[in-house]
Amino acid sequence: MLIKLKNKESLVIDDFKFNCSIGKAGLKKHKIEGDKSTPKGIFSFGNLYYRSDRVIKPKTKLKIISIKKNMVWCNDPKSKYYNSQVKVSKKYKYEKLFRKDYKYNYILVVNYNPKKIPYKGSAIFIHLTKNNKPTVGCIALKEKDFLILLRLINKKTKIKIN
Repeated sequence: MLIKLKNKESLVIDDFKFNCSIGKAGLKKHKIEGDKSTPKGIFSFGNLYYRSDRVIKPKTKLKIISIKKNMVWCNDPKSKYYNSQVKVSKKYKYEKLFRKDYKYNYILVVNYNPKKIPYKGSAIFIHLTKNNKPTVGCIALKEKDFLILLRLINKKTKIKIN
């Protein structure tokens, strides 16, 4: 099964079409850490993370992990943990997964840069939006659409971003 990003503003899977937003700098084949672009390519998905203190556990065939206060995503190219979910530490730069806003109530990891090549980019997710404003590199969906998408996909599903 394949999800396609069309016209930089919609995700298409089977008969479903979801409005989405992407990185402020558009799509790039050669993404660089911090460039605010969404990477081009075909990618599988990793784990689904969710805030169990705010939202219900979604119905999906993916592995689900509850986000805890000490969970972060390392975006420090100099760290051996680059582009990985880790616990809070002063040893590296990171992005909090347990956010004050709603955007990370659900996070689906896009398996971009799985070899963790420094400066190639990290923390590429599908997460939530309410207004479809551009992201800093992720893909964002409204919660209703995100939950429908989760029911349609499985571990073998890939996303084509071009």
